[in-house]
Amino acid sequence: EEKAEEKTEEKAEAKAEEKAAAEEKAPEEVKPKAPEPPKELEEDAPAIKGAKAKDVALNFEDSTLNVMPNPSGKLLQTLSEGGMQYLLAGVRSNTGIKSGRYMFEVKIVENLTPEEKTSERTPQPRQLVRVGFSLAGSSLLLADGVDNVCFDSEGWFIHDKNRKKAGRKFIRGVTAAVLLNLDAASPNKNTVSLFLDGERACPPQPLPEHMCGKTLYPTITYKNVTVDVNLGPVARKPFPFSCHMVGGAAAADVEVTKAAKKAKDGKCEVVFPVGLPEQGFFDWVDDFVEKHPGYVELSDRKIMEWAVKSGAWRPKGTLGGSNDKPDLTKFGVPLLDDGSVRRVLNTIAPSLNRNIVVAELKANLVADERKNVLQKFCTQDFKRKAVVVMGEPSAEYKARVQSLILAEKKAKAEVEAKKKAAEAERKRLLEHKKKMAEEAKKAKEAAQRKKEGKEEEKKDEEAKEEPKAEEPEDAKMEEAAPVELTAEEKALSYRKSTTTDLSEAVLAKSYASFSVPTKEEGFDEITFEWQKEAECSTLLKNWILQKKLTQRAEDLQPGTAFKEAWTKWQKTLQDWRRRQAEWKDPARRKAAAEKKKKEAAAKLAEEKKALIDAGDEEAAKVLEEEAKKDAAPMEIDFDGLDVFAVQDITDLGNGMPLFANYEHEDWTLMITRYELHLLIHSFKKDLN
Repeated sequence: EEKAEEKTEEKAEAKAEEKAAAEEKAPEEVKPKAPEPPKELEEDAPAIKGAKAKDVALNFEDSTLNVMPNPSGKLLQTLSEGGMQYLLAGVRSNTGIKSGRYMFEVKIVENLTPEEKTSERTPQPRQLVRVGFSLAGSSLLLADGVDNVCFDSEGWFIHDKNRKKAGRKFIRGVTAAVLLNLDAASPNKNTVSLFLDGERACPPQPLPEHMCGKTLYPTITYKNVTVDVNLGPVARKPFPFSCHMVGGAAAADVEVTKAAKKAKDGKCEVVFPVGLPEQGFFDWVDDFVEKHPGYVELSDRKIMEWAVKSGAWRPKGTLGGSNDKPDLTKFGVPLLDDGSVRRVLNTIAPSLNRNIVVAELKANLVADERKNVLQKFCTQDFKRKAVVVMGEPSAEYKARVQSLILAEKKAKAEVEAKKKAAEAERKRLLEHKKKMAEEAKKAKEAAQRKKEGKEEEKKDEEAKEEPKAEEPEDAKMEEAAPVELTAEEKALSYRKSTTTDLSEAVLAKSYASFSVPTKEEGFDEITFEWQKEAECSTLLKNWILQKKLTQRAEDLQPGTAFKEAWTKWQKTLQDWRRRQAEWKDPARRKAAAEKKKKEAAAKLAEEKKALIDAGDEEAAKVLEEEAKKDAAPMEIDFDGLDVFAVQDITDLGNGMPLFANYEHEDWTLMITRYELHLLIHSFKKDLN
């Protein structure tokens, strides 16, 4: 027993020693250290030598209509009545950065909370600021398109449809600064960074490749806030390193947008394009605005586009309307659907110092509607101009149309190619899966045969099988044929749209009132872009006449001539029915004959007296003889009567009317024939 106890103690001691030795050999546990903040790679900017940029400011000629600056141009407000509260406002600087490293600052000084009617589709968030850089001529609304990058007040970095969390939100009172680094010698070259109250809020974000090497302009987009913008030259919240602001940039590093030349009298210009439906009106407007960046389009289609870009959502398949008047009532947001945006813009536009293009197709073709809009733009502030775009377009316009058609075809071809590639890949994966399943099945069968001792027999069978010829691979993508215009497409003068320029109902009610503008309406200048005035007038007249042959006349009203003829017809018809009734009633026929006889005798006496008084008794005797002959009973061959030789259809000579034997069907046929006759001629006259 003592020996057994000693052995047990020895074993326990040995285990304890082994454990201690293992603990000595094991490395000491190292507690993880907190990650060190990344080292700031930006260095202090050297002093600028040479000329500096001058007159750096926001370019309010390059802004949306709802940007309301204070006199200094640094404090930005926006319109918020009705549906305007949902529209983003955007403005770009007049100075772009093409090299070097520069920054600018913004600060929310006020949050606005306009009254609204609650809706599930209300764009969120209610207050929003986006700050970043964009290319000249691109959208003024940051996050719209590929030609801009930005940070927003919700903490996102956004480019086109891609966004990622880049930092914390910035709210009222926080100074947000955006740094653009285009310094080729910097480790952070071609990046943008966000700083909040002077501290870095996110790592440098790379610029999209196609924006590198181009001039980038500071841009601000906002809604329902008042924003203070500081372009420099002195920062309000300095960085950990020295950095120049856009307002203090070297002249060699920037590009300044030249202000648009104004007329000598200082007036702005309001342009009324006048063109025909489906004949290139909206493509011409787009081309004009593209060539004249200082002009802003005022139209329902731009309101629609603006609302969608501002975050208003429309269900698919609810576009409706036409190119001229898209349906603005399908957003599901009461204040967007009530037309308040249109009313505010039409009221505010004549008060702004901006060049305006009134791109309303139907309204610009109707003289009364042109006059009504024209009166809103005072002659002391605006030069009022009409541009007629009718007839055969210029070669330059046709080239633009063909380029647009080709671009559409290429886009469709790319989409189709992607679909085919996706389908081919799906089929390849399906075949691969099928092949793998067959191989697994064969392997399982082989294992079973081996187990049963039939492996040699199977090998002999496989040897006897002839190898199958491999089929050519269909998965290889054929090179896509180059997309080109057909001869028919090259002959087109105007681009066809999937949506009509005017709805059928609007066209039917208004086309007859279309006219070419004249100076009597109040225009200071009228230009004819494609063809001369006489040719445009003839073209419009022929177009209207052609429409009258095929178009429904929705608002046609009976004219005066029709009403007079209809009244006269009703009276005549009533008189004829009375005469038929008199003829069929013997008593009334006799009374009518006596009345006729007395009237004839009285007339004869009067005429005889006149002849005798004139001393012509011979003529009086002849007149009396003729009267006796006429008074003699007359036999009428009714069946052989030539109706076209009848002088008086109410009396064939014996008091009998031509329609004496008319039945109900005869009257109905005659009435229908006359009414059709009257309708056809009156329609032609009333339709002009």
